[in-house]
Amino acid sequence: MGMSAIAATLILTVSTGAPIPDKVIDGQNQVFQRLWGVNFRWKLDDLPARGQVKKHRLPYSGYIYPDTKGGTAYMLRKYDYAANNGRMRATSYEAWDTTAFKERVTRRGLFGFGMSQFETPYWHGHCNGWTAATIRHAEPKRSVEVNGVVFTPSDIKGLLAEIYLYNDTVVLVGEPHPVNAGTLHAVIANWLGRGCHPLGMESDPSEEKWNYPIYAYTTTSKKRSARTVEVKMNLAYAKDSNGEHEKSPLIQKVKYFHYDLTLNNKGEIVGGEFYRDSSIIDLLWLPLRPKPSGERGHERGNPHVDVDKVLAIWRASVPAEERHQWYVADPTKEDRITDDQLMWGRRLLPTQNPDIEEERTPISTSWLPNDRR
Repeated sequence: MGMSAIAATLILTVSTGAPIPDKVIDGQNQVFQRLWGVNFRWKLDDLPARGQVKKHRLPYSGYIYPDTKGGTAYMLRKYDYAANNGRMRATSYEAWDTTAFKERVTRRGLFGFGMSQFETPYWHGHCNGWTAATIRHAEPKRSVEVNGVVFTPSDIKGLLAEIYLYNDTVVLVGEPHPVNAGTLHAVIANWLGRGCHPLGMESDPSEEKWNYPIYAYTTTSKKRSARTVEVKMNLAYAKDSNGEHEKSPLIQKVKYFHYDLTLNNKGEIVGGEFYRDSSIIDLLWLPLRPKPSGERGHERGNPHVDVDKVLAIWRASVPAEERHQWYVADPTKEDRITDDQLMWGRRLLPTQNPDIEEERTPISTSWLPNDRR
């Protein structure tokens, strides 16, 4: 067998395409309809080959606030002075929360003997809280004073990461069903392609959980048969920074996916299978509006942090004209976009708005790896 044939064999998919379970299809349809009032689309020809959020919606690279470094304790101390009459209730709860979930770790000790002890894993932190915050909120721009305490933009970003740490989400891809290439393609193309809406990504299928916001993608495809299409996708996401900043950078990373899509006789995606050279992820998820701590959907949230007070601080830090452009799924009452600004479905769906390409910032291919464009 020649080298080219061997290389081709190494990246072949394991089967002709795992079918998407009916429950997953129904779930995607229901969630999309409930949140946007428009239909989720499965027909491949109806889905954009590329897409991205609008320029003002690009996520910021925030900090993960590792548990091993105290989480968001610094911001919560300021919050306690401003909102809890100086009683360190929120801070104390954070001190407990960042040390309560330990795992057994074995290290080599003196003379090479293994020593087992319980430690807080280094990767425990607020990466999902930052991811949700940057998806749902414009980056804070100015400092806000509350009861004599000044919260800087970096403080406010830390508070936002805290209120989303344990808050409700909708899993769109993965869990309880394995990630299917067909579902992955359809979700990204509907949410990012049709809707310009970012999503959270749990990036690696391992014990460690690392979450990031995805905000752009581009694909190339070719037909392998009447019912099979080979697709290569590059997906851009924001990486976390080494600390919180008053004005955060955007540290861009790219994941490469390679898969076949299986279509039915209507051209709809009904299954898919990854090639062996493709990235694999754990989840794609959508952050929902923050619930009060302790209530259903936010049962494990810090009970001494008032979500509404944190959101009020954020609103005071961002100009109203910027907040009024911030379309999100499941908005709070205060942040809902009014009808005269047009709802997501009427404003963003390409087939319903011929001016959509002028409204979007054209996607650049400069971030795509040269060998995978």
